[in-house]
Amino acid sequence: MSNSDSPTPQPSGAEHPAPEKRPRKSWNVKLGQVVVTSNAADQLPNSALLIGLTRHACGDWGDVCEDDWQLNNEAMEFNNRLHSVYHTAQGVVFWIITEWDRSITTILLPDDY
Repeated sequence: MSNSDSPTPQPSGAEHPAPEKRPRKSWNVKLGQVVVTSNAADQLPNSALLIGLTRHACGDWGDVCEDDWQLNNEAMEFNNRLHSVYHTAQGVVFWIITEWDRSITTILLPDDY
């Protein structure tokens, strides 16, 4: 194989990963009682609810901005409220909120707030 045939090394991106590619801390969120608003129950498939809830419980805050991601991480350390944002495959946005005392987690649509 000649030099012209050898693959060109590609940057891995590991030197300066984009914020969305940086490793995230994994959490084990206590959910308490899980409730779903009637509006969310009517509009969201059960599979989306389960996927969102599983992600939230593991500390994957979904589509929140970097500042809100950091606030959620701090909320885990200091027992504050958690707020995650997810989308169904059809693009419907829904939220998952766990209260500061971890007694209840609510799945809702933004219009329900």
